[in-house]
Amino acid sequence: MLQLSSAGKRFGPKLLFEDANWLITPDERTGLVGGNGTGKSTLLKVLAGVESLDYGALTRTKGMTLGYLPQDGLALSGRTVFDECLSVFDALRGLEQEAEGLSEQLAEHDPDSAAYAAAASRYSHIADLLHANDIYTLDYQVGTVLGGLGFDKADWTRRTEEFSGGWQMRIALAKLLLQKPSLLLLDEPTNHLDLETRNWLEDYLRNYPNAFVLISHDRYFLDVTVNKTVELWNKRAHFYFGNYEKYLKQKEERRLQLMSAYKNQRDQIEHLESFINRFRAQATKAKQVQSRIKELEKIERIEVPEDEATIHFTIPQPPASGRTVIDVANLTKHYGPKRVLEDVSFTIDRGDRIALVGANGAGKSTLIRMLAGLEPPTSGSIKLGHNVIADYFAQDQYKVLDPAAKMLDDISGIAPKVSQVDLRSLLGCFMFSGDDVFKPLGVLSGGERNRYAMAKMLVSPANMLLLDEPTNHLDLRAKDVLLDAIRNFTGTVLFVSHDRYFIDGLATRVFEVEDRRVHIYPGNYEDYLWRKQGGPEKVAAALTSPERFVTESVSNVSVFVEEPVKVAVKRLNPIKLRQLEDRLRLTEEEIPHLESAITAAEEKLGVFTTAEESQRTAAVLDKLRGDHAARVAEWEELALALEEQSLA
Repeated sequence: MLQLSSAGKRFGPKLLFEDANWLITPDERTGLVGGNGTGKSTLLKVLAGVESLDYGALTRTKGMTLGYLPQDGLALSGRTVFDECLSVFDALRGLEQEAEGLSEQLAEHDPDSAAYAAAASRYSHIADLLHANDIYTLDYQVGTVLGGLGFDKADWTRRTEEFSGGWQMRIALAKLLLQKPSLLLLDEPTNHLDLETRNWLEDYLRNYPNAFVLISHDRYFLDVTVNKTVELWNKRAHFYFGNYEKYLKQKEERRLQLMSAYKNQRDQIEHLESFINRFRAQATKAKQVQSRIKELEKIERIEVPEDEATIHFTIPQPPASGRTVIDVANLTKHYGPKRVLEDVSFTIDRGDRIALVGANGAGKSTLIRMLAGLEPPTSGSIKLGHNVIADYFAQDQYKVLDPAAKMLDDISGIAPKVSQVDLRSLLGCFMFSGDDVFKPLGVLSGGERNRYAMAKMLVSPANMLLLDEPTNHLDLRAKDVLLDAIRNFTGTVLFVSHDRYFIDGLATRVFEVEDRRVHIYPGNYEDYLWRKQGGPEKVAAALTSPERFVTESVSNVSVFVEEPVKVAVKRLNPIKLRQLEDRLRLTEEEIPHLESAITAAEEKLGVFTTAEESQRTAAVLDKLRGDHAARVAEWEELALALEEQSLA
């Protein structure tokens, strides 16, 4: 469908990538990844035809269509939101009008005339096109996509120019999704979406009928949408089959192979050089020395570029607070006639990691600002516990920074006990390297200053962190640093984030803001979704249903796996409690069998026979790994449920 051949691109004197060969097929589901500055967005622009190649060629099949969404910069005006989205069907509407004209011609011409035959043929062709594109459901299609992307019906009739930049990008995304081009190119499409709309977009892309290539810094989003990963690294395009999680495993395997090959080559080179240096002056060895020199010259040297160092930054631990950190009672917040929160009560304890979720406009930012003391409640009370020191990180935190201060001097001033090396390493994780650390903060963009503000918070934290979308403007590496740092933080955290991986990796409770109330769920986002979907109510029926088993066989290892059962936490009668205990024991027996089967499959995969056999073994291995992960998760849930039953 689209092919890059020996493609290369420069940005000024810097070579971004070269010798890239990529055949994009009609069923492409690809995530484009790589470090900052490697050329991901540039490559996407090349595929879209926005930029040209410096080397190589790009070819497209005749009749294919392209849709490209940049990170930002689009502005629409002149129409309502609904009409703007409906405009993508203008060509179909034109065909519909042409069909109406042809129907009039058919009524006027003699059925035996050539003009009638030509009009009938054209009318039939247009009718097929209109039927294939569901011409009678266009309004429904537009409404479905707009609703999925978070537009209320009241917004459909508003002018596009009334919306902010983030919502403008949503409109542009809606138009592309409605067009359904042969190849959809999306540069960080989740940047302006909340969790609900991200979930909807994930489902939409999973069922998208054509190909797409996307760039995203949302690991969970990549994991559930793509089945192929292209990494720009070392000025080359490297291809991996699988989602982001599989890409990480395969990349590590390739790195180990490369290091092994590099070591072997270095040993070979050192051996040749030693021979040459030892016998260069001996006439009797001249022929052998020349032979070794030629052999040395023919060796194609393996290059091992420096990887970005993995930074594990430890937050300086704050003074301990009391057990109760925040106590909220009967909290209400109104803005004139608009009621945002009504009669909200909850308690936050020391060590909690609370994810605040809810639709855009539900009141998450309002609540977190009230907890930070930046807005007063209309009624009710917010009480801080003993020795609580709260710090607030806003979406626009950059506005409180001193624009004249230089970055390294500013962060050193609040963290005198942290070494310059550690500070520069931390700033590097947040995409500030080299001379960037000596820049005045005023010359940075809003996103850059927000990244710096997050790094600054980490070196001198309070014991209660209130974070409003801290992962905005961060790449995958910076998110990992932030996640690891907060995991090891001994204080308390309440945060708003639209990054599923970040929430799942950090949250111990989820506070959902919905219908002016706060609903509290234990566990991470996955647990929250399960309970929202009626998980506990489905358990009783699941526990009493007949057990179902499937069998996997790899290298003479048979594994019997029961389909997973979610576990309720309410008080169970003795019979169902015994069923839980039996299921836990069975799960404990299944896990080592699965581990043995995985080892056998991995060993079998390491011995190449045929490509077809390797593919079959790889498919079985993926299934076994998924079953193993499900069994481990089920064991943890069963063990937790039994522990809660013992305390009930």
